[in-house]
Amino acid sequence: MPKQVIKFDGRPLLDIASYARRGPGRRDHLSQTDIELIERTVTRTPEVMIKVLSRGGQNLKAVQNHLAYLSRKGELNLETDDGQSVSGNGAEAALLKDWDLDIETDRRQANLAATNNRQPPKLVHKLLFSMPPGTPPDKVLQAVRNFAREEFALMHRYAMVLHTDEPHPHVHMVVKAVSEQGVRLNIKKATLREWRSEFARHLRDLGVPANATERAVRGENRTPKLDGIYRATLRGESTHMRERVERVAGELSRGTMIADVATSKLISTRREVERGWRAVRDLLAERGNDKLAGSIGRYVENLAPARTEKEYRASQIKRASEIWIKTKESASR
Repeated sequence: MPKQVIKFDGRPLLDIASYARRGPGRRDHLSQTDIELIERTVTRTPEVMIKVLSRGGQNLKAVQNHLAYLSRKGELNLETDDGQSVSGNGAEAALLKDWDLDIETDRRQANLAATNNRQPPKLVHKLLFSMPPGTPPDKVLQAVRNFAREEFALMHRYAMVLHTDEPHPHVHMVVKAVSEQGVRLNIKKATLREWRSEFARHLRDLGVPANATERAVRGENRTPKLDGIYRATLRGESTHMRERVERVAGELSRGTMIADVATSKLISTRREVERGWRAVRDLLAERGNDKLAGSIGRYVENLAPARTEKEYRASQIKRASEIWIKTKESASR
């Protein structure tokens, strides 16, 4: 299967909004790759997820602790870029020594002393590859293995491990930030778009349905929680989400719900996306693909309402309140 290429300007492979534009910039052609992506999207094929974990990549000790956490202190094997599996007490320290991260740390400290740079560059990047519950964990691991081999082999050292302790199978990967050729890896939004597309492609090559599209294209608006907040919430330790819910509940009870400043932008984006989808639908209908055109029409009709996270929380609270009132009324009869 040919590699799916991200457009030169860093935009997603399927830029839905561009189909609704007027003038010379308007698109009027759909490639076979576009059509396949549209079919996966409107049939709601499971979406891949790749996250870059932001904390703990600048300090050698922190990197070692993170590897120990990933390996469950040596109980799980860390698979390396050269195909080896390392485990047991002291495996993390040996791995980092093999990567010359101690030398990299000394060199960086010397540079910081000379430049007075307040923010040290990362020694490693911490990545998380995930799929929805029900996806075969071994296929997720193999897809990440294939992705890493194509993306980083003979350049950036890396280690990975599969975790199945949560419903969604996921692979943690630690990638050395500076390549063997001395080039630093900088992860931008366009980089993540391409990585998601490639991760999905590798899964499909293994027979696993997988897709990679932008959240706005799918009508999803909620902002992903920061990884630390998300993990703490799963453990029941986070007060962040509880405080936000309580704040919204207070506004609702007082009748002083404050409009979210992001609402107008969200609605504008949604309108542009819907116009784009309808333009694609019309284009497919003109080409005689009535079946896919009809699927797009139903897909747009069933998009979730465009709501900010605050508005989403408010709707949850209202719904919970309605259920509580109905339950109480039924009990009193």
